[in-house]
Amino acid sequence: MRAQLKKFIDAIGADSIAIIPAAHEARRSYDTEFKFRQDSDFAYLTGFPEPDAIAVIDPASKKPYTLYVRPRNPEMETWFGRREGIEGTVKNHRAHKAVSIEKFASDLAKLIDGHDKLYYRFGVDEKLDLQILQYLSGQRQRRLKTAYPPHTIIDPTILIHEMRLHKTPDEVKLMQKAATISAEAHVLAMQKVKPGMNEFQVESLIEAYMRDNGASGVAYNSIVGGGENATILHYVENNRPLHDGDLLLVDAGAEYHGYAADITRTFPVNGKYTKAQREVYDVVLDVQLQCLEATKTGNTVKGRQELSIELLTEGMKKLGLLKGKTKDLIKKKSFMKYYMHGIGHYLGMDVHDAGRYFTDQNAKNSRPFAPGMVLTVEPGLYIPPDDKSAPSKYRGIGIRIEDDVLVTADGNLNLTSTVPKDAGAIEDIMNKNNK
Repeated sequence: MRAQLKKFIDAIGADSIAIIPAAHEARRSYDTEFKFRQDSDFAYLTGFPEPDAIAVIDPASKKPYTLYVRPRNPEMETWFGRREGIEGTVKNHRAHKAVSIEKFASDLAKLIDGHDKLYYRFGVDEKLDLQILQYLSGQRQRRLKTAYPPHTIIDPTILIHEMRLHKTPDEVKLMQKAATISAEAHVLAMQKVKPGMNEFQVESLIEAYMRDNGASGVAYNSIVGGGENATILHYVENNRPLHDGDLLLVDAGAEYHGYAADITRTFPVNGKYTKAQREVYDVVLDVQLQCLEATKTGNTVKGRQELSIELLTEGMKKLGLLKGKTKDLIKKKSFMKYYMHGIGHYLGMDVHDAGRYFTDQNAKNSRPFAPGMVLTVEPGLYIPPDDKSAPSKYRGIGIRIEDDVLVTADGNLNLTSTVPKDAGAIEDIMNKNNK
């Protein structure tokens, strides 16, 4: 049994039962599907890779972990790939029991009757929602004296996401591997890019390297924005030519065994920052270094965000983008014209990973950093090309610098430190051997 599943079983207690569905395949167009990607919570608890499965977790049972799965089917497997089936699920995925998914609906009553609490998340699987609601409402209407359906329903993601927030040593190893693959891909892009290439060629270069080195694919759609495209936060068209004098913002990360990396670097296509580009870049880099240092126990998520705002606002004043007292500019949120996102987010099985950022529902008490958390650190400045209030030399410059940081007991560990971010070091890599 996976350690994560055992911890979950211990947490929900003997009077509970949990029903956790896998993801379904998603249609891409007409009769084709997207490449399947397992639901992160289901994968975290079970590690089972197939769609259309359901995990039933009953701590009071002698066999607390049952997987309902697709049975073997030679014809379907010929068309769409192999299935583990009943035997393979028990043998290869350590389920205590495996049952055909076709039997789940008829088994539902005997599965959940007699439990006080049902851990289930509504709103994810419409068909399963309907099955559970029909059973529960039917029992209440009939008021059968022989049936004892759960009287409390709890969203299991509250518990699972708290577990996912604090990475185990094994998870950290997987995240470090994802980060290493991604870092090497970014360095390769720096070495190979040159004027005349297209953004999609850089995207192809990066993503091919990730796959060649063991990644299952990208953790999110790669952002490869040259010139003015770098001022668009989630630019994913990646289809414009790269010109001499452009900056190139690359935000790309690999997924490795279900875990994500998330790195951004911004570098000159021709291998040399202009004076104006370097001035903006150095402001962002200084903020990134200070916020990275602040990502440690004793500080909070909100405190780090406020630090980034204060430092970047000072930087904007230095560049002539803003004028006035820093305190007043922050109060008026003037900084949001050029810095409109957070300093970072949790990272794990999802690129924007599970976990609450505040300890209360009113979002007043910010969560303190704790060992095992992995977060990004990604300040940026994005100066619109048509912003007539900005100095002309800065218009159209977009810069973001992002690393993945593990909080430790005595500080932090930068998982992506092998990608250079000092402007001089980047230029050295780009100009070595003159490509």
